[in-house]
Amino acid sequence: MLTSLSTVEGRPLVHGHRGARAVLPENSLPAFEYAISIGVDVLELDLAVTRDDVLVVSHDPTLNPQFCRGPAGSRIIRELTFAQLRQWDCGAVANPDFPRQKAVPGTKVPSLDEVLALAPKGQFEFNIETKIFRDRPQYTPAPQRFAQLLVDAIRKHNLSSRVMIQSFDFRTLHAAKALAPEIRRSALYSGPPRDLIALTREAEANILSPEFRLVTEEMVRAAHQAGFTVVPWTANTPGDWKRLLDAGVDAIISDDPAALIAFLKK
Repeated sequence: MLTSLSTVEGRPLVHGHRGARAVLPENSLPAFEYAISIGVDVLELDLAVTRDDVLVVSHDPTLNPQFCRGPAGSRIIRELTFAQLRQWDCGAVANPDFPRQKAVPGTKVPSLDEVLALAPKGQFEFNIETKIFRDRPQYTPAPQRFAQLLVDAIRKHNLSSRVMIQSFDFRTLHAAKALAPEIRRSALYSGPPRDLIALTREAEANILSPEFRLVTEEMVRAAHQAGFTVVPWTANTPGDWKRLLDAGVDAIISDDPAALIAFLKK
């Protein structure tokens, strides 16, 4: 039986995007621990895979030069072993795109195991994106292998009921459904307006996750009638939060989850 994503006390759930990248290094243990401490409902994170098939938490398939510092050589995570990846510091420099973000020197790219090990700290869930690219297959394992690694990690930590897998590339969602139909799946979408209900069915997903500007009240109503929940990304202002709230979304993904939680409490 699938666990359904639902609102809490009549409000949308709060997903901390990459932890809380408005204030701390993205996809880092400090950001996730901060997000847990302020009461997020869901930790949102991204996956890459090292050369030795270790799942690691990174939005980009390459180490971002804006805030990652390390030895000379390849920045492509798939070309590095996990031990080599740990030589990089991805918190020594604050991301210039987020003026309030604080640097945390010594921040390593965490393994997925390290992040899932935070589960006992609360009742929050995990929204995990497989970063896989049809036009750049060299950056990841094949979709089936990627999905298998992820499902194995989720089951290892006994977290099937607390995880949803999201992706723009539906190949990993299809593979995950075949391997573990009990784990929720979320169809990410960004692009021109289209039939997002059909898109969600194509993805074999339970959750529709569009770029937040695409959300309308009519779309949310249609998704709910089709049995899907709606989790837009990534909204960061009170005006956008209010519009999504009025549209009836089930959750909101935000870079500043503390501010979103304060807004919803009002």
